Amino acid sequence: MCRKDYPDILEELEKEPFENLLDCGCGTGPVISLLHEVYPERHYTGIDLTPKMIEVAQRKQLPNAEFLVGDCEELPFSDDSFDVVICSQSFHHYPNPQAFFNSVHRVLRPGGRLILRDNTGPMILIWLMNHIEIPLCHLAGHGDVRVYHKKQIQTMSEKAGLSLELLKQRKGFRMHCVARKKQT
Repeated sequence: MCRKDYPDILEELEKEPFENLLDCGCGTGPVISLLHEVYPERHYTGIDLTPKMIEVAQRKQLPNAEFLVGDCEELPFSDDSFDVVICSQSFHHYPNPQAFFNSVHRVLRPGGRLILRDNTGPMILIWLMNHIEIPLCHLAGHGDVRVYHKKQIQTMSEKAGLSLELLKQRKGFRMHCVARKKQT
C-alpha cells in the first residue's frame, strides 16, 4: 500500500538537499531501502514500534542506515537532529497524533521538513472509516486508530509550530502534507 506514496516522497525530497532523514513508522524499511539506492551517501534512521519489523529492516544491513524500535509519538532523538522526517501510511496508527507532531517539530533542524502521507478524504468517507472500517479491522488485530481530515492535520501541524507548505488530497484518497520547522 505504501508503494503508491514513494514517487511523491521522492519528488518532494528532490526539491532540496538533505543529509539526515528519519522515517517514522518505517516497518521493514522499504522506503529507506529505496532512498539508499537513490541517495547512498545520506544517513537514514528508521523507527517503528514493532520489534519484528525492525529485525527485518536491520537484516538488510544498509550502510548509513540504522533501524530502532521506538515510539513515534516520543521520538528518542536529540533536538534538531534531522533535515527531513517522513511518515508514510503509519500516522493513522498513532493514538496521540498531536504528540507525534510535537515530537517531529523537536527533532527537526530549523528549516527542516515533515513529509506526511496517509489516508484522507471527504468527511463522510472519514466518518465511515473511523466508525465502521477501523472497528472491523480491530477484530482482525490491526492497529489502526483514526483517519484525519485535512483541517485536523493543519490544526495539529500549526499547534506544534510547523508551517504548512502543502496539504492536498491526491488520487486514491491519499493525503500529501509538507510542513516545515521555522528557521531560527
